[in-house]
Amino acid sequence: MRIGVFGATGAIGGQIVVEAVARGHQITAFTRDPARFGPTADSVTWQVADALDPASIASAIDGLDVVVSAINAGRDVPETIANADVFPRAASAMIEALTSRPDLRVIVMGGAGSLEVAPGVTVVEAEGFAENLPKALGVPVEYVNPVRAGVEALNRYRTSNRNWTYLSPSAGRIEPGERTGRFRIGGDQLLVRADGTSDISLEDLAMAVVDEAETARHVKRRFTVGY
Repeated sequence: MRIGVFGATGAIGGQIVVEAVARGHQITAFTRDPARFGPTADSVTWQVADALDPASIASAIDGLDVVVSAINAGRDVPETIANADVFPRAASAMIEALTSRPDLRVIVMGGAGSLEVAPGVTVVEAEGFAENLPKALGVPVEYVNPVRAGVEALNRYRTSNRNWTYLSPSAGRIEPGERTGRFRIGGDQLLVRADGTSDISLEDLAMAVVDEAETARHVKRRFTVGY
């Protein structure tokens, strides 16, 4: 399978590349900055593309079977806060670019903010969200803006007619850990352990993304993964 990965220089995008290569797929890894190209191998080709430019995306995705959008807004929290609008802008750009490839599937790495914590109540709508999230993650209160921007990105895909899949991971920090393959798959509800924690390792998240690329189980749907 020929898979394109936007955001391939980030932690999540990079791990998706590693997982996909290990399964024998051909990867085109995209970044806006050629100085950040990683090593080229028989199964990995690096290419410049701008995830916010529909024309650039349309040119880049020609010949691919699946596209993964794993972009982030910045390398640290302040930059992420300042660039929160990247998520809905990238969604709109991808939706427009897919006009030329209406059958191409796109898997979007999203956030947990749009998941439900009670019937009809999402994370961002829950009482105390704006105060509790920054405390839990140890980030500034303005970090709620990128979370809400992720919700807007999902809404833009939902109102499109593209072959999108939106993956909302668990609510905790996504960090390197174990590749266990033992995680739960859900729909619109946040997955929480019995002790109240909600997380998944970087490696298992990448497994879930490549599983979806191979099986297409959630086309035009959002799903979540967690322990």
